[in-house]
Amino acid sequence: MCGIVGFTGNVQAAPILLDGLAKLEYRGYDSAGLAVQNAAGKIEVVKAKGRLKVLSEMTDGGKAVPGDCGIGHTRWATHGEPSVVNAHPHYSRDQKIAVVHNGIIENYLEVKERLTNRGYTFVSQTDTEVVAQLLDYYYTGESAGDALDAISRMMLHVRGSYALGILFADQPGTVYAVRKDSPLIVGRCDNGSIIASDVPALLRYTRTVYYIGNLEIARLTADSIEFFNIDKEPIAHEAATIEWDAEAAEKGGYEHFMMKEIHEQPAAVRDTISPRLKDGKIDLSELELDEETIRAVRRVYIIGCGSAYHVGMAARYVFESLARLPVEVDVASEFRYRDPVLEPGSLALVISQSGETADTLAALRLCKDRGVRTIGIVNVVGSSIAREADATMYTWAGPEISVATTKAYSTQLAACYLLATEFARVRGTLAEGQYEHLVEEMEALPDKIEKILQDKERIQWFASKYASARDAFFIGRGLDYAVALEGSLKFKEISYIHSEAFAAGEMKHGPISLVENGTLVVGILTQPDLFEKSVSNMVEVKSRGAFLMGLTTYGNYSIEDTAGFTVYVPKTDPHFATSLAVIPLQLLAYYVSCAKGLDVDKPRNLAKSVTVE
Repeated sequence: MCGIVGFTGNVQAAPILLDGLAKLEYRGYDSAGLAVQNAAGKIEVVKAKGRLKVLSEMTDGGKAVPGDCGIGHTRWATHGEPSVVNAHPHYSRDQKIAVVHNGIIENYLEVKERLTNRGYTFVSQTDTEVVAQLLDYYYTGESAGDALDAISRMMLHVRGSYALGILFADQPGTVYAVRKDSPLIVGRCDNGSIIASDVPALLRYTRTVYYIGNLEIARLTADSIEFFNIDKEPIAHEAATIEWDAEAAEKGGYEHFMMKEIHEQPAAVRDTISPRLKDGKIDLSELELDEETIRAVRRVYIIGCGSAYHVGMAARYVFESLARLPVEVDVASEFRYRDPVLEPGSLALVISQSGETADTLAALRLCKDRGVRTIGIVNVVGSSIAREADATMYTWAGPEISVATTKAYSTQLAACYLLATEFARVRGTLAEGQYEHLVEEMEALPDKIEKILQDKERIQWFASKYASARDAFFIGRGLDYAVALEGSLKFKEISYIHSEAFAAGEMKHGPISLVENGTLVVGILTQPDLFEKSVSNMVEVKSRGAFLMGLTTYGNYSIEDTAGFTVYVPKTDPHFATSLAVIPLQLLAYYVSCAKGLDVDKPRNLAKSVTVE
């Protein structure tokens, strides 16, 4: 959830660290800091609470902190309140070691107690300071000044997840990068070597990177990068090339990344679908699933967090309806703790934009341990889920910077459509001509999304009228309930307005008691066989004083007799309607947030990539 950048080379480090951290602001943070090694070998640490610009002003854009080797960090508080004291980097007791950390040290209290009994004192409330002090304990003791040995011993004695950037005062020009279950990338650039916790921080400097493996160490100097396993044995790594365009990580003339990414959805969905369609047929050869393997699947588990979970909710309806396969959808953070009964012949679809979501990664590992075949649906090439899943289906959405996901959600849906439709063909559960129809409808989705975006001004007008709403409810049946979940999440996370999604038929079983005069209720009605029942549910809440916004397909104009405001989307096959219905809901959330003057791209208390459990 935090951002890490490190650099060593033949130019000043601090400006590069600040620039890299700025590219990671979208991940969310509450404080920031730098540690730079100067010409005398001393490590100077500067930290600030609040936005990165505060740290930049304190250091004159980095110029006031001389030195060509350093590490930087943006912190999202997990242990200890947001404060300068708790901000990273953290020193060892003699200020000879500095550490930045992303993750959680689960046994930090027990390690802290052992070190305290040996005379160590702690100034912060963080788990990270324990790492710095433990490194000092080994470095000045059993390791006898061998940094690699001290790091190895530290790794053997801490439990949890971590990505670490480490400086040793008596090892000038050297940065150590250490990883367990938390992403970390290293690369060579023109002026030296660089580390980062996510791709955008590197794009300006290099496209050739190395992904540090689990329980591995990288030692960076101005001229080289070496890799070691936890036993200190040298290991080889193959370089990977980042295909992202650096300009794709900029706003490109839009006021916010979120609006830019909303408008990138037609291209992103097209890029996800088109390469997998050949001569009117779906080609999933990348997954190495032959027809016999597909026919042998008896159950599908779909696992994700947040919007990825909502993708799973929609995909369940599509898989069960088309392929006639039973599907279970799980929130990743709950999956392994319920000790699931994983049947032989099952398939797990593990969905994550970053490919690093900690709970989702843990769920994937549980599935693999139980002998369940896994497919990762991810956006980031080379991410942990991509590397560990049995097969990977990339969504090709490009960098998504705004915390509130839009194009990643849409491309994940598209990937699930491809899977469900191909499974249905192989299993022989489609009517004659239905396969060709579904493929045509998938191909048409990008153009239909584009058409919706051309009429966004009406939604902007409506949003301005309801920016002061106290509550909002999103209701739907079947697939419309799945998209209601996503619409409600978008609304609450960037507008800060209380919002809930309900299956429309459940309103009268309790939630309708929350409806009062003026309550905003968004009714989603894209499923023809459920239209009349959904209208009846909307009439129920309207009679209790709700103001209704309807969201349906062109042609269903009778809804205007019930709803006070209606948004129409193009018709498509009902199985794919979620991809169109979600666009107006994204726009509604965006425009309400703008009308309230909020930070659309970086909503409070949220992080883009949740890499801790």
